[in-house]
Amino acid sequence: MARRKTDTGASLARERLLATASDLFYREGIHAVGVDRIIAEAGITRATFYRHFPSKEDLVEAYLGVEDANIRGAFTAAGGMAGEPRELLHLVIEGLADDVSRHHTRGCPFINAAVEYPEEGSAVRERIAGHRAWFRGTLESLLAAADAPDPVRAAGELVLLRDAAMVGGYLDGWERVRPAFIAAATRAAGLELVGADADRAVGT
Repeated sequence: MARRKTDTGASLARERLLATASDLFYREGIHAVGVDRIIAEAGITRATFYRHFPSKEDLVEAYLGVEDANIRGAFTAAGGMAGEPRELLHLVIEGLADDVSRHHTRGCPFINAAVEYPEEGSAVRERIAGHRAWFRGTLESLLAAADAPDPVRAAGELVLLRDAAMVGGYLDGWERVRPAFIAAATRAAGLELVGADADRAVGT
């Protein structure tokens, strides 16, 4: 009998739908990709699609939920590797840079989605706002733990720098943007690059 669930108990059909849609939405845009195409490429029936996602917007919210979970997981993983707050900040900055170069070469999925859903009260925009509030708040907490003089201001600068880096990396190439992002984010966080760390940031 064919498996219907993943090892964690999730529906295989739902996971396949979500993976297919996530790839298409990010590469081609949300409104440019219709339900029929997602169904065809995922290899499932229309009835199965609507059983898991009553509307396309439900699928979009799930897609953004996966993106949110991925970055939360990355922060958790960095926390398990760092010995003290300033080290964790360094890891977070490096991790954000790696994420852009490996997984988000076409800009920020949340910003991209916001462009396609301009209505601020929509469920999609609420999902985006929730993610950005968590991201900013988490950075504020990390900066406060590292004794940054103004965690709120510094967190705002880091959010802005990441937004800019994701756009700049797409337009100009990450090899040009990465050193500038690392240097600017390090200054914003109140950290200093010295010696080998500074050489590595410039050379990557």
